[in-house]
Amino acid sequence: MSQPSILVIGCGSIGERHLRCFLNTGRCRAAVCDTNGRLVAEVAGRYGVPGFESLEAAQEAFPADGWVVCTPAHTHLALALRGLARGVHQLIEKPLATGLEQVEETRAAIASSGCHVAVAYVFHAMPWLRAMREVILSGELGSPRHATLTAGQHFPTFRPAYREIYYARHESGGGAIQDALTHSVNAMEWLIGPATRVYCDAAHQVLEGVGVEDTVNVCARHGDVLASFGYNQFQAPNELEIRVHCERGSVAMQLHEQRWGMMRFGEKEWTWQRHPKPIERDDFFTWQAESFLEGMAGRPCFLATFEEGVQTLKFNLAALESARSGQPVAIS
Repeated sequence: MSQPSILVIGCGSIGERHLRCFLNTGRCRAAVCDTNGRLVAEVAGRYGVPGFESLEAAQEAFPADGWVVCTPAHTHLALALRGLARGVHQLIEKPLATGLEQVEETRAAIASSGCHVAVAYVFHAMPWLRAMREVILSGELGSPRHATLTAGQHFPTFRPAYREIYYARHESGGGAIQDALTHSVNAMEWLIGPATRVYCDAAHQVLEGVGVEDTVNVCARHGDVLASFGYNQFQAPNELEIRVHCERGSVAMQLHEQRWGMMRFGEKEWTWQRHPKPIERDDFFTWQAESFLEGMAGRPCFLATFEEGVQTLKFNLAALESARSGQPVAIS
């Protein structure tokens, strides 16, 4: 039986990572596509895969079973619709889009095509988050009532070209809310359910050469659960911690420590659990690729669904609106 074929559309840093990690699975053939001829030639040559300067050329020479859409966010759904019309499975980078205009059309196309569609919120591949979710869903600690997320990193260290890429403009998916916080929001919604109200304060504090927000504070409601998010993109430590406090105890995960833990009422210290071995960043993306391939084959997949991506998109838009207006915004 031949291996499935994957076309990565977009050869920026995330596109190259997806290509490398799909190849790391050893379970598929892959190719890349980008309108930047020099860039696509470099990336294709580095990994020994076919490279194409147009989607039309790629479709003709490399009719793929699945696409990984890694272009700027405002182009995601238009590209996904082209793939769904051809019966191609879709892994769409986050955020799903920058507006809701094509959501209904895409939802209908997914239903009629029968294709597997997932959104690349890679936190779903993290064993600590998945373990934390299992504890919450089991009900052993009771219902969640309050949750906090605190995170940040020195963004220029990880994305030196941030001034020249999509990040510099909200219209293409830039700014801390759509670029970085969105991962954390999607993770929190996976843990405690969709947000229903958002009050956001955001500002450009430090990053040179851009005007979009690099610092965000959010107070949110997820139904009956109160939540808060604090995020900045200039701090020295690269850290992220989520805590969910339930009726009979608390559960937490620390990404920077690669661990999750639990404390029941009456206990005085956290009980922490670590993964058996240190995990590199590519490991998450390789596990994500493997899960997407499972979903393509009709088997269970732990990745964010299209509807979960839509919900997080609504959070992004509500947060941006709240930051502009200074008022809380309800999410339908």
